[in-house]
Amino acid sequence: MKKTLMAVMAGALMLGASAVAATAGTVAVSWKTFQEERWKTDEAAIKAVVEAAGHTYVSTDAQGSAQKQAADIESLISQKVDVILVVAFDSDAILPSIQKINDAGIKAIAYDVQFEDPNALYITFDNVGVGRLMSKSVLESGHTEGNFAFIKGDKGDPNATFLFQGITEVLKDGLDSGKIKNVCESFTDGWKPDNAQKSMEQCLTANNNKIDVVVSENDGMAGGVVAALEAQGLAGTVPVTGQDGDKAALNRVALGTQLVSVWKDSRVLGKQAAEAAVAMINGTAIDALPGVTKFKDGKKGVEMNSILIPPNPITKDKLGEVIAAGWVTKDEVCAGVKDGVEACK
Repeated sequence: MKKTLMAVMAGALMLGASAVAATAGTVAVSWKTFQEERWKTDEAAIKAVVEAAGHTYVSTDAQGSAQKQAADIESLISQKVDVILVVAFDSDAILPSIQKINDAGIKAIAYDVQFEDPNALYITFDNVGVGRLMSKSVLESGHTEGNFAFIKGDKGDPNATFLFQGITEVLKDGLDSGKIKNVCESFTDGWKPDNAQKSMEQCLTANNNKIDVVVSENDGMAGGVVAALEAQGLAGTVPVTGQDGDKAALNRVALGTQLVSVWKDSRVLGKQAAEAAVAMINGTAIDALPGVTKFKDGKKGVEMNSILIPPNPITKDKLGEVIAAGWVTKDEVCAGVKDGVEACK
């Protein structure tokens, strides 16, 4: 009897060990480029959740190449990972790779950048809302008319279009009445600051430096815009928008050379995406994940399960919020600031 009981207990232990092994999986991220400051913050949040749940984290860096990203995903599929978070470099070019992920029985998450596939989870900040907040910040600062320049993101990234949708929605009355004049509008290859700077330089030349507002769709490009304005002695007099809460951008907000950085706490995005990936490994259906809603605002109108996180516009009077949250230090925000900023006192 005792031997039988011991055998049963041993069998139960072996079953338990097998169950643990079966639930251990691998979460992968295919980054479109890992050179931007913010992605390192995202990765740390994702990795912490994945590893705390007993899973393995792996990643690849496409280095700004659609071709390399396709090859990276082939490699991840061959490794038999369980979930792949894809930050798409080109949302259309990536679709054959997403189909291969589906065919392999692997779960896909469109991380921050949408690709339109009904089987995937799309998790991002509300990018149309980010655009709205940029324009609202401009109008609330008293700039309700004049020559506006629009420095948009990469043409292959749907976020550039979502942002512009929100931007123009808020500015519609001014644009329709002619009080606001769209004198420059350009996409920016790779969202690169130097490309944004060149576009801004061309815009200034074409308009004899008569630019009243620059709506830049992210902080990196805003840095290039401010450099172009500075060369003409206009930095600090022409409001510039941005997003991401980059340290350099928040410092520019404190210095007065950038009006707003719409803060998207990527620690929250990374954590929620990783928690979703872990739940998917454990068998939770995508449409049963916490906070999931339906989204079909992409250019193809494909309905996707999505999680949209609200952003927060950081202007000079709200800099204390990012400092208090531990996103950035007071020294980083206030470098070079002499007076007039409450958060720097």
